[in-house]
Amino acid sequence: MTWATDAALAVLLGGALGGGVCLLLVLVPRIGAPSVSRRIAPYIRDVTDPAGTTAWELVGRAGAAGALGWSTALERSAKWAVRVLGASDALALRLARAGRAPDPAAFRARQLAWGVAGVGAGALAVVALALAGSFTGPSLLLPIVVGVGAVVLCDLLLTSQAKARAARIADELPTVLEFLALCLAAGEGILDSLRRVGTVGSGELTAEVRAVVLEVSTGSSLPDALTSMSRRVQVSALSRAVEHLVAALDRGAPLAQALQAQATDAREDAKRALIETAGRKEIYMLLPLVFGLLPLSVLFAVFPGVFMLRLGIG
Repeated sequence: MTWATDAALAVLLGGALGGGVCLLLVLVPRIGAPSVSRRIAPYIRDVTDPAGTTAWELVGRAGAAGALGWSTALERSAKWAVRVLGASDALALRLARAGRAPDPAAFRARQLAWGVAGVGAGALAVVALALAGSFTGPSLLLPIVVGVGAVVLCDLLLTSQAKARAARIADELPTVLEFLALCLAAGEGILDSLRRVGTVGSGELTAEVRAVVLEVSTGSSLPDALTSMSRRVQVSALSRAVEHLVAALDRGAPLAQALQAQATDAREDAKRALIETAGRKEIYMLLPLVFGLLPLSVLFAVFPGVFMLRLGIG
């Protein structure tokens, strides 16, 4: 056995022993029991936090990690991740655009967990290579590379989720606007129409509409709630529709005609985007033709002649 194999066995056995000891320590009542602040927070919410956000966060964290008593460690890890990776308003906007809770600290903690899991997976890979006898010096960089890749992958997944949700909202926008115009033409008010759309419809945009109705019900004005929705979603067609709707509300213009015109414009934008996407996909469709079918056709045409020349026939 080489030194690399001995070190791999030491890491493997030591990690198993440390994990077992940690699990045994968690079972100790003073360590595994929830903290006093988490136990009394739901009962003093009206004094310490009228909005209930702190109690909600504590209850959520208790459900995720209270059984093991790791909530304090998770909170410290989240604060450390925010200090290292940063928590900007752009990140909160991306979280809201992806349909998640706009909590940069929670996302940074998730990124930190992904990084730790990547480092652990890289370390296991190094141990497996050492046990298999294929260990080399550059293999020691594998945990760092995998950990950094996991952190970057978590951020890329958030960006892709935000883009996909924005695309779904853009697809749902013409239907929602036409339904709103139909409700307004039937004699309902704008708030009742939004409430009906949120109740009957399903999808990402209808969820945003329900959030707008909830904000209006809790004291916000309708133009402010609509503007907040457009700023949160960041879809150009929806932003234009909200701007025209807010202007119509301020000036007392007919809302049904304005919404119908915005629905028509949204459908035209969707057709134009579909044509542009088809133009880009047409180029991609040429790739298998040029690099797959065309060489195969040339091979079928040339190979019989080459074979006959080698045999001396003809």
